[in-house]
Amino acid sequence: MVNRSLSRREFVRLVTGGTTALLISFNTACRNKISKWHFLDEQEITLLDAIAEQIIPTDDFPGGRWANVSNFIDKQLDTYYRIHQTAYREGLAALEKTVIGMKGKKFEELSFAEQTTLLMMMESGEFRDNYWKDHPSADFFDMVRQHSLQGYYGSPGHGGNRDYVSYRMLGLDYPNVIGQNRYKDLSWRIYNSKSPEYAK
Repeated sequence: MVNRSLSRREFVRLVTGGTTALLISFNTACRNKISKWHFLDEQEITLLDAIAEQIIPTDDFPGGRWANVSNFIDKQLDTYYRIHQTAYREGLAALEKTVIGMKGKKFEELSFAEQTTLLMMMESGEFRDNYWKDHPSADFFDMVRQHSLQGYYGSPGHGGNRDYVSYRMLGLDYPNVIGQNRYKDLSWRIYNSKSPEYAK
């Protein structure tokens, strides 16, 4: 995750040897369904949005939240990620409970820096209360991170990578999709690099 000295462009150089191609081709058989949310509820999406923005923060390009990473994960939880449904439902609930116990606030209500610190603790397996005793927090974080990267760098047809944001970042060609833009349902997510939400 969370090495701030590693810029997104440096990350791209590290993965262009093959990982990016794998992520772009992920789930090529996915169906393109239009819906609000498939498995997660609004509160879970809000929390997942904040986590995705930490994993892929906004810089010169929009980050994980704007790119609809949560929409990708939610859609896959209804199909190819069904095996992870319980892990997401219980893990997100446990994270919220842990953060409220530590900070007195929900994760998404904290500052970006506070969120970063908490996710670094989670990534290091430092969450120890009840749920995390049998379900290491590092494992949950790693799953969400992998799925977030798949959503950001995969085909927009799978629910993430809104407007081909990662393709444009990587300088890749991308096809023009003729027909309905499936992201109109999520048009309320307007990217504004100067807004407090996306402040660095």
